[in-house]
Amino acid sequence: MAGAGTLMVPLMVATLVTVVASQIPELDDNLADLVGLVPFVGLVPFYVLFLLVVAGAGLAVARLFRLDVPASRAIVFTGATRNSLVVLPLALALPDHLALAAVAVVTQTLVEFVGMAAYVRVVPRLLPTGGRVSAAPAPRPP
Repeated sequence: MAGAGTLMVPLMVATLVTVVASQIPELDDNLADLVGLVPFVGLVPFYVLFLLVVAGAGLAVARLFRLDVPASRAIVFTGATRNSLVVLPLALALPDHLALAAVAVVTQTLVEFVGMAAYVRVVPRLLPTGGRVSAAPAPRPP
């Protein structure tokens, strides 16, 4: 079982490289459409904003329910990962005139991947080990 854990990261990277490489021809064929409509680079800020908002929402939920640190971290990470690769087969099944949907899904996957790497660094600082996530103090009754 230890070998499976060790292989997870290289397998995920290989999957990601394969998926991205599969969409490059689609991007080349439709570059004029991308520039003419909404460049997918323009979507990146929205994907990043989602990661920031959902981190705050996860922290709020953790505080509301006074979860311990591991559960709080799990809430933050779970909210941020949308498993876009699960949606990719649906996007690939769309008609040709909607083929750019797959490129949008891959773009979101790349942003999510980088975001998760950032979360690995930032979330432990937001939720340090030891104890529970404290909720805002309850007001004292008069």
